[in-house]
Amino acid sequence: MKMHKFYLSCVSAMVMLAAANAWAIDTKAKNMVLVDYDTGEYMYEKNITEPIPPASMSKLMTVYMIFDKLRNGSLSLDDTFKVSENAWRKGGAPSGGSTMFLAIGDEVKVDELLKGIIIQSGNDACIVAAENIAGDEDSFVDAMNEKAKELGLNNSHFANVTGLPHPDHRMSVEDLAKLARLIIKEFPQFYHLFSQKEFVYNNIRQGNRNPLLYSMPYADGLKTGHTEEAGFCLTASAKKGNRRIIGVMTGLSSNKERSEEAEKMMSWGFREYDNYNLAEKGKKVADIPVWYGTSKTVPLVISQDVVKTIKKSARNQVKMIVSYDKPVKAPIQMGQQLGVLKIEAPDMQTTEVPLVAGQTINKVGLWGKMVDNLKYLLTGDM
Repeated sequence: MKMHKFYLSCVSAMVMLAAANAWAIDTKAKNMVLVDYDTGEYMYEKNITEPIPPASMSKLMTVYMIFDKLRNGSLSLDDTFKVSENAWRKGGAPSGGSTMFLAIGDEVKVDELLKGIIIQSGNDACIVAAENIAGDEDSFVDAMNEKAKELGLNNSHFANVTGLPHPDHRMSVEDLAKLARLIIKEFPQFYHLFSQKEFVYNNIRQGNRNPLLYSMPYADGLKTGHTEEAGFCLTASAKKGNRRIIGVMTGLSSNKERSEEAEKMMSWGFREYDNYNLAEKGKKVADIPVWYGTSKTVPLVISQDVVKTIKKSARNQVKMIVSYDKPVKAPIQMGQQLGVLKIEAPDMQTTEVPLVAGQTINKVGLWGKMVDNLKYLLTGDM
């Protein structure tokens, strides 16, 4: 048996990048990742696994936990939570941080608390939710850390529900992008809250701090953050046509710089990249000779659809290589892997896709084997 390789499509002017981390654009952000929502592939990355202070962006985890309770039915949007003195002091007006302006003893609906967290970035709203759901903030934080492990947020650890500075409170921009993607995918019924531009509570009107909601017509989420240690940060999402991009950046020096860098990087992602269907499930790429089979050949087909996020300029530089051993001995089961399709393109990690048998081929009997052996001896062909 010999390994057979051939190009499924011919390629001209293949360009190899000088370095894997050489980007056509740069950002002032200290940490940055730009992710395609549908494929989960990165268009830009800079220090993406470094655990950094996430500031209020970590409220996305607090929100995820509340959404999860609403999904499993243990919580309702109409449930009311009472505001404790602790929540008022730690997260309310006396703290000097972002607040929903809750008052001690207020009975607040979960629906209002969610808006207070997402739109107003209320620290008090986060603590109220934690205390009423888990009994106290520490217990809620323990549940957040357990859930983070379950979700594969491997560079995240939470010390509070607010994102206020703490040496043990860290997330990577990669984890924030993963979490944003999960929120959009798993909770579409609540996602509209992230694009709401203002919310009024206790007759106090506060606007959403996400700058892209005002500068990009197709931006619709998710969460800003700012502390002295973290700088100005943003976890953003925007949908243009059929494509959605998620961008996370940290360490900007001002609100203005955050706004400019976010719009620049998100626009670049839409402009320079697109999603392409590079392989179609069930498409035949070859007929492989079969040894001792009821059919002399078996169709070799692609096992799955392959959609990749690649640079628009590289669309015609995609290289696909089919590899398989031939001949293959019967019996062969439909779906049995017989080869590999390797897909390569500039600035894209190589993808390998199993190639499988398109039908079942049974084994011939003794007489059929004798005929095949005789034919091979006389002609060298199966």
